[in-house]
Amino acid sequence: MDFDEGTGTLFVTEMKGRLRFMRPDGTMGTVSGVPEVDYGGQGGLGDFVFAPGQTSDTLDRRTVYLSWAEAGDGNTRGAAVGRANLVCAEPDACALEDLEVIWRQQPKVTGRGHYSHRIAFSPDRQHLFISSGERQKMSPAQDMTNNLGTIVRLDPDGTPAAGNPMADKPAPTNQIWSYGHRNVLGLAFDPAGRLWDLEHGPRGGDELNLVEPGRNYGWPLVSNGVHYDGEAIPDHSTRPDLAAPAISWDPVIAPGDFIFYTGDAFPEWKGEAVIAAMKPAGIVRVAIEGTSAREVARYPTEHRIREIEQGPDGAIWLLEDGEERGASRLLKMVPTGR
Repeated sequence: MDFDEGTGTLFVTEMKGRLRFMRPDGTMGTVSGVPEVDYGGQGGLGDFVFAPGQTSDTLDRRTVYLSWAEAGDGNTRGAAVGRANLVCAEPDACALEDLEVIWRQQPKVTGRGHYSHRIAFSPDRQHLFISSGERQKMSPAQDMTNNLGTIVRLDPDGTPAAGNPMADKPAPTNQIWSYGHRNVLGLAFDPAGRLWDLEHGPRGGDELNLVEPGRNYGWPLVSNGVHYDGEAIPDHSTRPDLAAPAISWDPVIAPGDFIFYTGDAFPEWKGEAVIAAMKPAGIVRVAIEGTSAREVARYPTEHRIREIEQGPDGAIWLLEDGEERGASRLLKMVPTGR
């Protein structure tokens, strides 16, 4: 989900391919023109973000970016990111127009997991970062001839950005900013302008990483977890040449997304990473201390939290995940007494 800067309207994606919105007055609506998604497993409609700097007080036309799982030839699929014009002609209806795919995972592979496809703009608005999962294939994360298991850095039109670590290599290598990633479901810049990612480990070893250009984050060579069948993986400490996480979790927290909180509603949280967690369900607060991090608090919730965003007034908005009774709600969290 993402808020429009100018109007405060909140847009929410649903995995099966629906895009909905809620205006500040409570008016609900739907968005047409959403691309066909390959729904199943972990695949479907994914992230949705507004291009930064669009601040007019009417939601008439905006540039937006969205990601989804896209079918390929045979039994293959991969993530795609598109750019479109969002046009809202009616209070309860908007449309995506002139949708253009600007980036794809290469190659498309079998399976329906680890797409990642989170989107983040750099604070200077000049670059678009996308997380690309290794699609549960592991070894592609160490193979620079593809863009699986990477974070890529692009110009807003989808072309590889000048100054990338491997900018002199053929596509898609010239897109790569960092590699050795598993399944990055959170991608955000901190108040100091540094990029961080939040990724799922295997059985144990969920990670929060400070993302630096050209670094190898180790998957599947190292992890602070083990494989699902119990097979051991060398810990990060055994490979000091590879980038180690700022903090990792075992048992896992099964992260959804995260934000760096900058509002005034929860002043003691300012500058901290606030994480949506699915197992155990809740919110996890993490303090950033230079290049390290430490957990400072947990807040249990009734259902798994898939997505988290900061609202215009500093409130925190949460999206529940799951099909259990009473789940799949949009929640607004404010300080006690407000």
